[in-house]
Amino acid sequence: MSGALSHIRVLDLSRILAGPWAGQILADLGADVIKVERPGEGDDTRHWGPPFLKDTHGHDTDVAAYFLCANRNKRSITVDMTKPDGRQLLRDLAGKCDVVLENFKQGGLARHGLDYASLKTVNPRLVYCSITGFGQDGPYAARAGYDFLIQGLGGLMSLTGRPGDEPGGGPMKVGVALTDILTGLYAANAVQAALAARDRTGEGQHIDLALLDVQIACLANQAMNYLTTGVSPGRLGNAHPNIVPYQDFPTDDGYMILAIGNDAQFARFCEAAGDPSLATDARFATNKARVGHRAVLIPLLNKLTIRRTTTDWIARLEALGVPCGPINTLADVFADPQVRARGLRIDLPHPLAGRVPQVASPMRLSATPVEYRLPPPLLGEHTDEILASLLGLPAERIARLRHDEVI
Repeated sequence: MSGALSHIRVLDLSRILAGPWAGQILADLGADVIKVERPGEGDDTRHWGPPFLKDTHGHDTDVAAYFLCANRNKRSITVDMTKPDGRQLLRDLAGKCDVVLENFKQGGLARHGLDYASLKTVNPRLVYCSITGFGQDGPYAARAGYDFLIQGLGGLMSLTGRPGDEPGGGPMKVGVALTDILTGLYAANAVQAALAARDRTGEGQHIDLALLDVQIACLANQAMNYLTTGVSPGRLGNAHPNIVPYQDFPTDDGYMILAIGNDAQFARFCEAAGDPSLATDARFATNKARVGHRAVLIPLLNKLTIRRTTTDWIARLEALGVPCGPINTLADVFADPQVRARGLRIDLPHPLAGRVPQVASPMRLSATPVEYRLPPPLLGEHTDEILASLLGLPAERIARLRHDEVI
């Protein structure tokens, strides 16, 4: 069975993470994604290392691990869009594609005739997705946007980290470029919605996605906590603003997570911890009361949890249906039996390394499953193939373009 999007072709002009992440999602779903890169340099993340992928002799290649996370199932073509012939190649390719992804600065592609207004005249059915830091309008539209900057500007860092009066207190970014990842997810959703609309109307459209918009949209309950009260939430470390106890706790050999979501679970935890009276104490009997008295309750629970090891606690509490878990390193994660059972690490053939590890897609479609067709491509690996098969260029024309450093 072909992939769900095997009838779709994507021209991916994006680089770094948000756009490539969207492109990889579409590619995993079967789309033919053509990744356009700069000759000689390619996507910036090819060089964002160490670590680098090692070849079959154990030596570093020039492919950074960062690049490998967002570029499988794509074909790479190198084109210099600053040259007239390069721009024409991209316009011709856009005429053969259903989707364009790009994350240049606002207006950055207009001077090359590769913006939506220009390409729409070539292909009225084109779905064109622009990813920027701040969107196509507003006072910040011309600014460059980076994940770290947006996590701060968009409020996430005001919620992340320990309170300033605690050791190690202060704002912290999330440990991965979460705003970029979320923007990629929104982009892939928006593209598929626009394709569905095109099925009805026959017309493509422009999608304007901003990292700042996505970050604020994903503040979720914390945004509503502010909007309903007018009070900005503060940093709580690993604690939850609306549920107690819902955070990390010390154990005899480390830490564990308790994620208690209701009063019955709290009562079962107190029983297992050897102090059932806590569950009947008026200060702690309900979640509302526990939130109000968190400063009193948490130190009491710390004194209980430190008496047993993490493994002991997890075994006891899981048997009682009390949500809990360890704080794993990535080595622990990929050794976990559930992770192994779900096949979340895969390995693909690679021309330099022999095999390249990947994290599997979490999308499990019963009729049109994700297929892992291609490893992250070498720079320009498919240039000749794409120009010949899609644009019908003869070998001598391709050779001339390469001689002129267009490709």
